Amino acid sequence: MNKKASLKTIKKENVLAELYLDPFNKRLRVDDYAGKLEDAVHEAEKTAKEHQCEKLIFRGRVENYTELLAMGFQCEAVIDGYFRGSDQYFFCKYFSDERRINPHWISEDSIITNVVALSRKPDAIMPPSEYQLMKISEQDAEKLAALYREVFQIYPTPLHDPSYIKKTIQEGTIYYAFQYNDDLVSAASAEVNLFYKNAELTDCATLPSHRKHGLMKILLEKLEKDLKSQGVFCAYSIARALSFGMNAVLHQLGYSYRGRLLNNCYIFDKLENMNVWVKNLAAADSWSHKK
Repeated sequence: MNKKASLKTIKKENVLAELYLDPFNKRLRVDDYAGKLEDAVHEAEKTAKEHQCEKLIFRGRVENYTELLAMGFQCEAVIDGYFRGSDQYFFCKYFSDERRINPHWISEDSIITNVVALSRKPDAIMPPSEYQLMKISEQDAEKLAALYREVFQIYPTPLHDPSYIKKTIQEGTIYYAFQYNDDLVSAASAEVNLFYKNAELTDCATLPSHRKHGLMKILLEKLEKDLKSQGVFCAYSIARALSFGMNAVLHQLGYSYRGRLLNNCYIFDKLENMNVWVKNLAAADSWSHKK
């Protein structure tokens, strides 16, 4: 089976649907849909089974909430304002018992409880002068791929491949990184959806020996400024539920926890649950001045 992710458009008499087929993670995601909901679900389920997917994810709208529940989906998380101000609901359905079971759920509950109890500190402190903040261009793709290869043994997207990074930059993804000497030691990106005016802050990676300077917080703030300049105010991030540090960074930057995606993708050495965090960048300035 081809392991590369691909986009597929379903266009029939009563339905139009945009599908993201992800064989590496054995999942199918419906990113957009119009027309008859039942037909969209039928086409998505048929495609998922044809490609032996174990999980179907449906980016649902509030007006379809009850219908999707009735069709066997469960809501796992929410992104406030995803559809140009209207909320998006992650509705999920599983096609194997194994994909529906995870032994870390209770410990991850404890992690999120401890994270949201932390005080919020929106102001980042600049690191020592040896760290150079830079916006990544296509010429930096090789260095960036080397960083991701070192940090992640397994990753949901092929960030180990410089040609993939170049392709995402051409398609509008923004990357920022910190360089130390000649190497990139920390990076993050914003995958922008200009049609719906939202962006996913993702691909967050810092070498272990450079994690004491709060680099990721600075990178995310820089990405947020770029997004606001493009009129993109819905920012969200999907973080490993087992990572206290990354969830803490998002909480301290004013993101709100909005649920957990079960066995969502392969990262490091296994299938992992992922926490969803959301921030309204238009309200961020007023929030940051609150005590």
